[in-house]
Amino acid sequence: MNERAKSGLAGLRVLSLESRRAAEMAKLIESYGGRAIVVPSMREIPLESNSEALEFARRLGAGGFDVVIFLTGVGTRALARVVQTIYAIEQFANELRKITVVARGPKPAAALKELNVPVTIAVPEPNTWRDLLRALDEKAEAVPLQGRRVAVQEYGESNADLLAGLKERGAQVTRVPVYQWALPEDTGPLRAAIEAIVRGEIDVILFTTQIQVGHLLQIAREMGRELPLRTSLARVVMGSIGPVTSEELREQGLPPDFEPEHPKMGFLVNEAAGRAGELLARKRGGSAA
Repeated sequence: MNERAKSGLAGLRVLSLESRRAAEMAKLIESYGGRAIVVPSMREIPLESNSEALEFARRLGAGGFDVVIFLTGVGTRALARVVQTIYAIEQFANELRKITVVARGPKPAAALKELNVPVTIAVPEPNTWRDLLRALDEKAEAVPLQGRRVAVQEYGESNADLLAGLKERGAQVTRVPVYQWALPEDTGPLRAAIEAIVRGEIDVILFTTQIQVGHLLQIAREMGRELPLRTSLARVVMGSIGPVTSEELREQGLPPDFEPEHPKMGFLVNEAAGRAGELLARKRGGSAA
C-alpha cells in the first residue's frame, strides 16, 4: 500500500453496516486512515421450520430434481447441515453428483468443493441473477431448462426476477429457503447511525449487501426519519460492494457513487480511499468538510 493510499480516508467518518465481519471492516477502514463507525444492521437466523429444506432433501434423494442452483456459500453449508438431520452428508453429495449443479460465484463453488461436488455451471462475476440466467442460456443446448425440475437455494429474500426467468425458460421451479435475515436484536446502534447521518456526522457509507439498504430504510421509517435520512445521504459518499447491492440502492432512489471492480470488502474500501475525497467535495459543493 503506498503512502497516498494509506491516508486516503484520513479525517473521514466512514460508516459501515457490516455485521458478520464487523471487526475486519473496521480494521480495513482504519488502515486507510478513516474513522470507522461499524454498526450491525442485520443478523442471520435459521428458519423457524426447515420444512422446505427437508422436503428438498427427501425429493433429491428420490431423484426428484434435475438441476440445483446454489446462490450463496453460507446457504449451501446451511442446507448441508439441514440435510444431515435426515441422512448422511455423503449421500447428499452423491445425489448432487448425479445432476446439474449451478454455483452463483466462487463462494457457493467453494462450499460445494468441500463436499467434493463438481460444479456444472459456474456463474461469472459479478454474479447477479442476470449473469446466472445468461450463463444458463449459453449452456442451454447441454443443459436445457424446458420441463426440468429446478431447485433454487435461496438466501434471505426470494429473488422474484430470477424465479420468473427460470419459469420463462420452461423450468419447474422449487424454492429452497434455508435461512433469512432479521434486524439486529438491539437496533439502538442502527438508530443512532441514522441520526448521525441526519446531523451530517457521516462522510462515507459503505454497503456490503442489499439487505443493509432495506434495513436502514426500514428503521428510518419506523423512526419517522426516512425523508431527513434521504436528504442527508445526498451529502454522503455512498459505496456499494457490487451490482446486486447497487441495483437495490438505485431501486430505492439512492444511486451509489462508486462500486469496486471486484465485489469484495478490500476492493470496496480501497476504492473509497482513492475516490471519497473528490466525490465528497463534489457532493458538498467544493468542500469536503
